[in-house]
Amino acid sequence: MTDHTVPVASLFDFTSRTVVVTGSGKGIGAGIASRFAEAGAAVVSHGRSIKPPTYGASGHVIQLDLHAAHAADELAAFAIERTGRIDAWINNAASQPVGSFLSLTVEEEREVVDANLGFVMRGTRAAAQHVGSAGLAIVNIASIEGLVPAIGHSHYAASKAAVLQHTRATALELGPIGVRVNAVAPGLIDRPGLVDDWPDGVRRWEQAVPLGRLGTPSDVADACLFLCSPASRWISGATLVVDGAMLTRSPW
Repeated sequence: MTDHTVPVASLFDFTSRTVVVTGSGKGIGAGIASRFAEAGAAVVSHGRSIKPPTYGASGHVIQLDLHAAHAADELAAFAIERTGRIDAWINNAASQPVGSFLSLTVEEEREVVDANLGFVMRGTRAAAQHVGSAGLAIVNIASIEGLVPAIGHSHYAASKAAVLQHTRATALELGPIGVRVNAVAPGLIDRPGLVDDWPDGVRRWEQAVPLGRLGTPSDVADACLFLCSPASRWISGATLVVDGAMLTRSPW
């Protein structure tokens, strides 16, 4: 029997490895990219409407619209051109609008489904074309709303639920070629201005969540770090909920 044990000291050392993070200009994506750079990775950061910063001394930046049919392939090709490899790919770019279900337009539905599911599908396919001898780890950033919906988020919740099932389906299909696919489902993550924009929602969350606070981008980033590391080498098709135990609360 082959022993796949990795020394503890090197479990989270991403030196000489390339990590692609979509939607890394701010928020969760920026937290993920920064954390991987801290771990030594060559981070390829992507942005759409804003150009993301360069993360780490060996980072690279690209700005493109992932709605375009071949944009994910361009992103993968850019990473290969600049670093020669792709070891991990984080499908983070997404859209989270609010709207009453009965008032949603076809265009609004299509935008959310493509941004939250289409980006993931095309990103995963593009990354899987470049599996190296060390394998490939893909992490899809979903949401606890893929498990428990919220009013005004019917299109968002449905798209994130689809991401969770897509994660399982691609883990099944791509596992034999050395690709691990997992998802992270965050709860409410803090950002600048959140308390001002939604004071009642933040108050209710903080009163209800068992661990007593909002999440931070680094909470999500560390989950991604684990799922892309050798520490999770026999984990694929899983959803790691990062929500301060909010979903443990009983509805009764």
